[in-house]
Amino acid sequence: MSTYDLVVIGSGPAGYVCAIRAAQLGMKVAVVEKRATYGGTCLNIGCIPSKALLYASEMFEEAGHGLEKLGVKVGAPKLDLKGMMAHKDATVESNVNGVAFLFKKNKIDTFRGIGRIDGPGKVTVAREDGETETVEAKSIVIATGSESTPLPGIEIDEERVVTSTGALSLPEVPRRLLVVGAGVIGLELGSVWRRLGAEVTVVEFLDRILPGFDGDVAKQTQRILRRQGLTFRLSSKLTGVEKTGDAI
Repeated sequence: MSTYDLVVIGSGPAGYVCAIRAAQLGMKVAVVEKRATYGGTCLNIGCIPSKALLYASEMFEEAGHGLEKLGVKVGAPKLDLKGMMAHKDATVESNVNGVAFLFKKNKIDTFRGIGRIDGPGKVTVAREDGETETVEAKSIVIATGSESTPLPGIEIDEERVVTSTGALSLPEVPRRLLVVGAGVIGLELGSVWRRLGAEVTVVEFLDRILPGFDGDVAKQTQRILRRQGLTFRLSSKLTGVEKTGDAI
């Protein structure tokens, strides 16, 4: 049984920063991570891939609509979605490999699997092969991050009804896309696919977008997104999904 000063469950931005700093301060540190790569939601299926697609889609939009008025004529750009997704994946790979390098540099041990606290100072790691191992620690940090919240009665298949994870890897640009929720993630992904050619409608239960943001910022953001072509249905609730042939 391995013993550590600190065991961190989760290697996202909270977990990996905590682990690295603790190791730099002289502690013997281990990290438990269930994914094949480090970095958590943010680096793998959140902030980093979404920003990569935001940038790429903005460049696509600029090439198609913003250069001619500057006196640069390039013709209509052609979308290479596979190439754009490869750019996103390469960006993610660079970041997660960077975290792995920092773990190695700071002599942090890593355990692959799902961590469970089985008592004071004891973490059991369930590996994919079905085996388990127990790690002891003076202190434990829980940095397990978040999961997408399902909506009652709506089946998510990650093909046509997707979470933000599926929306980062759609195999083709949808003709129409309905985004449920006008928070940061929904608006980011909605704007990406709108720039790439989808007709995007955003449904929000509240009477405004970006809940929690300053009201004037939210209003100005909505104006900008409307000019980009997004349609908003505020004070509206999603009650169900029906699949009829090629449409939902």
